[in-house]
Amino acid sequence: MKIRLPRFVRNFYFLSGAFFLIWMLFIDSNDILSQLKLKQKVNDLEARKEYYQENIQLINQQYEERLTDRELMEKFAREKYFMKKDTEDLFIVVEEQ
Repeated sequence: MKIRLPRFVRNFYFLSGAFFLIWMLFIDSNDILSQLKLKQKVNDLEARKEYYQENIQLINQQYEERLTDRELMEKFAREKYFMKKDTEDLFIVVEEQ
């Protein structure tokens, strides 16, 4: 039983093109799977970038509010840096876990 292949399949250009296509799609270091993984990583990094940009904008807004409002500035200093007035006593409560 003899298998007859169509004439274009036996063509040198078809064979070299098919070999090149298979090489580029599956064997090369920049194959399709690698490209899909890199695309997914880029999308993930862009989402993280957007998240951090939103946080930066929020922090800048809070910073501007603290600089302009004296009461907020005092509240922040008292809570964050445990600052107090001379006539006050400061008690720090540490909760055990």
